[in-house]
Amino acid sequence: MHLPFWLSTALLAPLLVWQGKRTRRTTPRLPEAGGAQHGQYGDGEPTRRLLVIGESTAAGVGVAHHQDGLASQLARQLQQQSLHTIGWHSHGINGIRLQALLDNLKTIELPEADAILLSMGVNDTTGLTPRRRYRQQLLALNARLPGPLYLLSVPPMHRFTALPSPLRQLLGWRARQLDAIQGAGAAR
Repeated sequence: MHLPFWLSTALLAPLLVWQGKRTRRTTPRLPEAGGAQHGQYGDGEPTRRLLVIGESTAAGVGVAHHQDGLASQLARQLQQQSLHTIGWHSHGINGIRLQALLDNLKTIELPEADAILLSMGVNDTTGLTPRRRYRQQLLALNARLPGPLYLLSVPPMHRFTALPSPLRQLLGWRARQLDAIQGAGAAR
């Protein structure tokens, strides 16, 4: 247990709950991207396959079509750099936490991939997922995937201007804790 974090959370709980509810009510929730969640750059059979999984970034929140999302644009850049045909696939769900993603992945068949990029952490941060559980879920996810896993950093929530202070600082603190768990896992 990370005592300073939990003591701060407990002491500020009434204010944090009020700020959290107000922020959820006033912050627009953007839709997931539309269009095909897969494609390729280059001709012929892909020589490399990229899979992006996770929460809002993988779901394409912030762009109208998956063609403009992270998986597609990363595949495009890889194809331009390598001149290989790069296939891409995106599987994301806006608002999902890591345990729910694990449960979801049990119900679908993921495509084979040479590299899998995980975009997670914001919803586990706001949901206060315990660090030990987050670590266990990352290990379970890695064991389940059909290729090597690469982790995006947990976003720096202390810089999210839509969040009021002190909620922003506390969530930023928590996001850094989860990011450290990802970094430790990636270093193995």
